Amino acid sequence: MPDLGLRKVVWQLYQMRESKLSSPDPEGIRFSGNDSKEKNEVSEELDSEGVVQADFAFFDPKPDDFHGVKILLQTYLDDKQWDLSGFVDLILEQTTVGTVVKIEDDEDDGLFSIITALNLGRYKGHKSIKELKEFLLKACKQKDVMKSLRSLLEEQAQSVGLLVSQRVVNLPPQLLPPLYDALFDEISWAIEDEPTKELRNSFCFKNYLIATKIYRHNNADQKKWQNSHSDEAIIYIKPEDEIFHQLCLWSFMFPLRTQQVAAQELRNYQSMGLVMAVEAEKIPTFQKQLHSFIHEL
Repeated sequence: MPDLGLRKVVWQLYQMRESKLSSPDPEGIRFSGNDSKEKNEVSEELDSEGVVQADFAFFDPKPDDFHGVKILLQTYLDDKQWDLSGFVDLILEQTTVGTVVKIEDDEDDGLFSIITALNLGRYKGHKSIKELKEFLLKACKQKDVMKSLRSLLEEQAQSVGLLVSQRVVNLPPQLLPPLYDALFDEISWAIEDEPTKELRNSFCFKNYLIATKIYRHNNADQKKWQNSHSDEAIIYIKPEDEIFHQLCLWSFMFPLRTQQVAAQELRNYQSMGLVMAVEAEKIPTFQKQLHSFIHEL
């Protein structure tokens, strides 16, 4: 398998005001570099030019990434007490598909992103996957979606990939296209290169299931508001989620119990969970649209 460590993206991180770094964050995790070696080394450059150059690199997950991945996923299922440690173990044990993002040569080994896809059928016996399924079924209140959700979680599970993508909220968006390209490249390679037929088949996904978070306006359901209001009905925390939402087979939302203290601009919005099913055949379209969106930023 190609060395993901070579797929490096260099990005300049502009200094933010201290108030910005300490402001409420949608995911509760923000890359500030307050304790990083890079920040200490370039403090004089920050004062004069306000810019840090950081070399982000993609790597295969490894056991040492356990705590970093667990922190990124700490609210993945809202406030549910579940086998998160077991879930992280599944992610780290699957080294052929999955990527973590770090700053190259960072002695602190800090983790800024995790992306992977887990076969729901392959891991159906694991406690964490059982609890995840239970959580999603309980969260879904739309009768027209429930049947489809249950089918993906049960009868079709062997061909469903749980797409897990979590990162610090201000990771440079320019990293997103190569990050997703790396994931879907690895899935293609796994279908060809895994040592057993069973493993190769486990990556032949027909659908992806995505659980993420958004902000939804409190009055979004009111037709009068929809026709006359300038505010967005939905604010996507992760830009790729808007593309997935447009391409998905079906979706449902549910209110989150762990409400982050939001910025003033979000005072009329509620933090919501968003679950989507996306056909694998739509992934090339997703990749193309993501590249175009980020290019236009």
